[in-house]
Amino acid sequence: MVVRVLVEAGVRRAYTVPGDSFLELLDACQFEPKLSLVTARSEAGTAFMAEAEGKLRDVPALLLGARGPGAISLLAGVHTAYQDETPMVVLLGARPALNLTGGVPDEPDLIESFRPYAKWVARAGTAVETPGLIAEALAEAQTGRRGPAVLAVPTDFWVAPFDGPVPVPAITPDRAGALLRSADEVAALLADSRYPVAIAGSRARPAREELIAVADKLGLSVYNAFRRQDAFPENHARYAGHLGIGIPSRQLDALDRADLVLSVGAQLDEVTTQNYRYPLPSQTLVLIGSGVPAPRRSGLTFRIDCEIGPFLRELSGIAEPRTRRSSAANAVTHTFMTPPDTRGNALVHPAEVVRAVRKVVPEKTVVTVDSGSFARFVQRYWCFTEPNTQLGPADRTLGYAVPAAIAAKLASPKRTVVAMVADNSMMITGPEIETAVRYRAPIIVVVVQNGLFGEVAMHQARTHGRLSGVSLGAVDFAAWARTFGAVGYTIESPEQLEPTIGRALHHQRPTVIDVRTDPDVIDPDVRLSALFQTDRSG
Repeated sequence: MVVRVLVEAGVRRAYTVPGDSFLELLDACQFEPKLSLVTARSEAGTAFMAEAEGKLRDVPALLLGARGPGAISLLAGVHTAYQDETPMVVLLGARPALNLTGGVPDEPDLIESFRPYAKWVARAGTAVETPGLIAEALAEAQTGRRGPAVLAVPTDFWVAPFDGPVPVPAITPDRAGALLRSADEVAALLADSRYPVAIAGSRARPAREELIAVADKLGLSVYNAFRRQDAFPENHARYAGHLGIGIPSRQLDALDRADLVLSVGAQLDEVTTQNYRYPLPSQTLVLIGSGVPAPRRSGLTFRIDCEIGPFLRELSGIAEPRTRRSSAANAVTHTFMTPPDTRGNALVHPAEVVRAVRKVVPEKTVVTVDSGSFARFVQRYWCFTEPNTQLGPADRTLGYAVPAAIAAKLASPKRTVVAMVADNSMMITGPEIETAVRYRAPIIVVVVQNGLFGEVAMHQARTHGRLSGVSLGAVDFAAWARTFGAVGYTIESPEQLEPTIGRALHHQRPTVIDVRTDPDVIDPDVRLSALFQTDRSG
């Protein structure tokens, strides 16, 4: 019955490192053609896979965690789902309901470890209530602010009979009248504003076409929130820029000039707000989205708690068209159009890697990235024009890119999927390459290897003028990949990039491309050598 509830709600894959906490559930999955069971090499890998599929499909995937301390390894992926507003359903194994200790715990209560990182947490008290709790978890994961719903189920419940009706997730629909009143109020604010700006976040992705139509009709300049660059096309005339780390100051011109800021499904986090600088106190802020918390700020703020697509359609229907000069000077502002300075490099420049991959792969390629310094090159030099093409955690999470790429390929097998990953991140979840080989998921993994923890090295050079504990040993990732049954290439010069990527596109197996990059180039705008100061006093 649990499998039936999941399938009828649109869940298509369950990710797990198999354990004895849910043997009967694993067996039931094998007999359900609409639900695929994906077994991975690590708990962290399964969690990132489930998060990536939920982000790509906007429908939860199922994450299964067995009893014991290994379940703690799921936390990074569950935390990513919580931060990024990704729907996810997590089933954790719990000790049998029938035991010798009664209500006295004989092992740590791991479900409490998930409570700070989940939208909803529950424990099944009886076997008969488990299918209903699954339906409730599905509804919670997809209603209002999306996020992970975690349910602990005792291991002996799975064998219990169930003959009740199929529980259905109760997802609350939007209220049309409330939407119309809110759209009227925002239309009035837009009519009075001179320089309105929108910030598109993760929840704007499903309403991308509606946002484009509103931007065109009402003359909005649109920014993409941090690592949400596929929310609004970066080649659109109304695109103002990406609110990421270390962006050029000229990309903030439209936001500085704005008198009205519409936050469309965006989290106003530290990076997106540029260290909490924006919106300025003089700017009116309108928060649009489900379950959006009110920020602490001194300026005028309105909240509209609703689904974004229906709201934008209402707004487009009643707002008066406005032709405003775009405050985003497209050809000048966007840094992906600016060629990087690659002169004097000992090895390949990271920007050359990104630009070469972007040139060769199809337009609708899904790109997965980790956090860290290399991600900035992807965000700077990859022009995101198509929907659902960027998968990356907004928070500081390493090891995401490879598992996320596998999940993306399984969910969208006809699309090209590329993982852009640094060498230290590759060592965290890179063995999931074997999972990609086993499930015939021909992803392309581009590893930039500079032998450094680049982000930390940059801070150390600025702060202390020396490096400590950030050097990494060289790894032959191409040979390593071949031991798993994947294809492996090594690149040491820019001329090898495009031909090698072109060959990778024609393989029916996963491909790992090991690119030896210049360790001096750790940021799009900074060389490591330039940060060291010879005269340091105090």
